[in-house]
Amino acid sequence: MLISPKEEHRFPCDQCGADFRFDPDRGVLLCDHCGNTSQVGGSGPWSGGSIREVDFKSALADRLPSQEMEETRVSTCPNCAAQVEFDPGVHAAECPFCATPVVADTGRNRHIKPKGLLPFALDEKDARKAMTDWLGRLWFAPNGLQEYARKGRKMTGIYVPYWTFDADTASSYRGERGTVYYETRRVVRNGKSETVRVAKVRWSPASGRVARFFDDVLVLASRSLPKQYTDALEPWDLSELEPYQPEYLAGFRAEAYTVELDDGYTEARSYMDRIIMRDVKFDIGGDRQRVHDIDTRIANVTFKHILLPVWLAAYKYRGKSYRFVVNGRTGSVQGERPWSAWKIAFAVIVGLIIAAGVGFVAAMNQ
Repeated sequence: MLISPKEEHRFPCDQCGADFRFDPDRGVLLCDHCGNTSQVGGSGPWSGGSIREVDFKSALADRLPSQEMEETRVSTCPNCAAQVEFDPGVHAAECPFCATPVVADTGRNRHIKPKGLLPFALDEKDARKAMTDWLGRLWFAPNGLQEYARKGRKMTGIYVPYWTFDADTASSYRGERGTVYYETRRVVRNGKSETVRVAKVRWSPASGRVARFFDDVLVLASRSLPKQYTDALEPWDLSELEPYQPEYLAGFRAEAYTVELDDGYTEARSYMDRIIMRDVKFDIGGDRQRVHDIDTRIANVTFKHILLPVWLAAYKYRGKSYRFVVNGRTGSVQGERPWSAWKIAFAVIVGLIIAAGVGFVAAMNQ
């Protein structure tokens, strides 16, 4: 679901009246028309302050105050199912996720407002260079796609939605600790008697408790992009999160979440359970561990809806869509790896020629 810059995300230049955009290079609002700049922040409901956690139970019970919510109009991409919102007066555009034409609709979406974001640190030029450099290192990528991407339309800067979860956990467990020891025995191999050492495990009961505070467990709240790509853009330095201010969105888009809060928490709990299992095995100690039962009590669950910066390119090349994502902070790149049939065939032929040459030389030496 993609939200276009709405009226509250537009900031007119006080000199010429054109719209400001957020400039990642300088961290200010910049007017491309006259060059005027303005600082992010100021008065208003979003200015200053810290990033406040939100109570998870209250959100599930639909008891969040109205100021925590907002409503947007959306349209659904017929190809990738991304839901897109356009500026007023725009009735058709291209889906930034798959380059499919999208016609405006009148659906509505009510969702939790973001609490914080990581501002873009790379501009479009730097992001494009990172992407083309990445493509250039893929030897089997089609040259045509590399050139098309290098000269294609501008990349789209998108704030991608995430959930973060905090929780206190206390877990009691039952299991077994395994201690490895060795026994020697005589065996006959190839007609000869040998002494060998055989590993054995001695198991003893183990039980105990482990506790852990989970801080900012990160869960992707979008289904518009393959999760393996966005996961590979990590790590994100969440200590650099800024309180949400709409000025940061000037000139960019912000995708609304399509993974609901409770589904996001289910994924976060799965991650927590894996970490708790690791803690339990460490606590059991020994050389091997068996875990029979873990009982986890979880308390003080809070969450945040945050936005993380991604540069996105979607290209249709010879009838196929290719998508590339660039971390808007670090320049890390991920995407659908393209393959060139002729390059692969050429490599196979070269490999066969080399193998034949090696075989010929070996035969001559014999």
